[in-house]
Amino acid sequence: MRKVLSLLLVTALLFGAMAGARTVTAATVEFRWNNGAEPLTIDPALSTGVPEANTILQVFEGLTRLDKNNNPVPAVAKSWTISADKKTYIFKLRDSYWTNGTPVTAYDFEYAWKRALQPETAAEYAYQLYYIYGGEAYNTSINVDGKYYRQAVDAKGNPVTKKEGDKDVPVADMKKEIDPSKNVGVRALDTKTLKVYLASPTAYFLSLCAFPTLMPVCKAVVSKNASWTKDDLKSYITNGPFKAISWSHSEKMEFIKNPTYWDKANVKPDKLTYYMIDNESTALIQYQSGAIDGSDTVPLSELPALVKSGDCKVMPYLGTYYYSFNVTKKPFNDVRVRKALTLAINRSAITLKITRAGEVPARGYVPYGIPDATSTTEFRIAGTENFYKDNDIATAKALLAQAGYPNGKGFPAFSILYNNSTRHKSIAEAIQQMWKTNLGINCTLKNEEWGVYLDDLTALNYQVARRGWIGDYVDVNTFMDMWVTGGGNNDTGWSNKQYDADIAKAKVATDPKVRMKLMHDAENILMKEFPIAPIYYYTHPILLKSKVKGLVVSTLGFVDWKNATISG
Repeated sequence: MRKVLSLLLVTALLFGAMAGARTVTAATVEFRWNNGAEPLTIDPALSTGVPEANTILQVFEGLTRLDKNNNPVPAVAKSWTISADKKTYIFKLRDSYWTNGTPVTAYDFEYAWKRALQPETAAEYAYQLYYIYGGEAYNTSINVDGKYYRQAVDAKGNPVTKKEGDKDVPVADMKKEIDPSKNVGVRALDTKTLKVYLASPTAYFLSLCAFPTLMPVCKAVVSKNASWTKDDLKSYITNGPFKAISWSHSEKMEFIKNPTYWDKANVKPDKLTYYMIDNESTALIQYQSGAIDGSDTVPLSELPALVKSGDCKVMPYLGTYYYSFNVTKKPFNDVRVRKALTLAINRSAITLKITRAGEVPARGYVPYGIPDATSTTEFRIAGTENFYKDNDIATAKALLAQAGYPNGKGFPAFSILYNNSTRHKSIAEAIQQMWKTNLGINCTLKNEEWGVYLDDLTALNYQVARRGWIGDYVDVNTFMDMWVTGGGNNDTGWSNKQYDADIAKAKVATDPKVRMKLMHDAENILMKEFPIAPIYYYTHPILLKSKVKGLVVSTLGFVDWKNATISG
């Protein structure tokens, strides 16, 4: 999942209002949290980043819910059975209700999942539903007069396209129609029974059922109202522990305990307020003044002192901070250039002098903390632990010279793109200086607000970009399947047929040793071709008042307020 640390600047007038806005009675439990950014969307099918997920997961609930140890537990599904071949799941739903009082049904889940897969939805995370039989075929199908068809392939199995203007447009195979009502493996058998048929056994499927993309939506509302997530929230019908009641853009969102939630008796907070403060120092001022109870952002300059005082908690985080290269643009289409830039970064200096929260310099892509074939061995350690030396200037200079840019001579102008954040700016400035000093390369910096930044990544409108990926579940696949050709979050233009084949084989492998061998082989390819430059493995510093108890901050980046209380 894409990581953002800060975005939209909130004016000073807002903070005066924040300080006086809290009215708490003895019986009221209220929390005020800085989410660090305004969510780009509150539609589960379109969610891609942490700010979006941490909004959606307060107001929606899926078949399962992750506990504090990231294990899936029953939620809307009260029970399930799994077939002997691990491919068929039968979920039995409990009595639960939407915020408009109507029942949540298996038909809502079927509709929501197929909506996320529908090509017209353009959900970047649709691939989380490729595990379902027929899911990928439907998502990649071509709509012709309201019917869906597979893309035609030639005799060698290559996709067939045709030119329309300056674009290559896929050609439909009119003999291979896909009927989503019949050819996609999710079906409501009745209002309380959902049958899911997978393309192959997927050990982490129950964890996926707690992910935003697989949340249900109210079919009766969403199918008739394209504006159901818009500003006034009147049509924003949800089923989670909390209900959104107001959204002041670039300022805050307010939530109350959902009176129709099936487990409302165990929801502790009466109210949540999410602020959208992009400036870490400003957020700290509000925290210290008592205007907010916690923040997903911490100013780097104050981090050591805040850790010492106990105001900053450094949480474990299953993620990697990296730079991506747009391999469709020169000179980044040359692997020697990409590798040279990767090797010329001093990661230890960044983690020790800038981030300073226990981050580990990354010399591979997949972070520590993910099991390999057995639970006693980590993926990061079982294979190649380090693919390159940190700050290997001699090799970097030699590679750059081989690429035709000795000492940086003749290297074209380019920029580093990052989303607004003092952290990202400080790191970009450091890397900018490293490349200038070590390689003789000059570049500029370009910062954008979250929505524009995401659009430019998707459109490949950049040369080098700041990126971060947080695991969606605790399995190596969450880091690896995003780099397949045309992947919804593969915003590099990179493609490798062997990589694609390894990931495809790993997804159907039932032997853990075979599966992990394929995953290691795939990472070897990724770290040989360098479409990305890993920088460090994340930790998660947050601000949190000591009186806040029971807040679950997952290693996956999710924040769960359901059982949070105030002590003292």
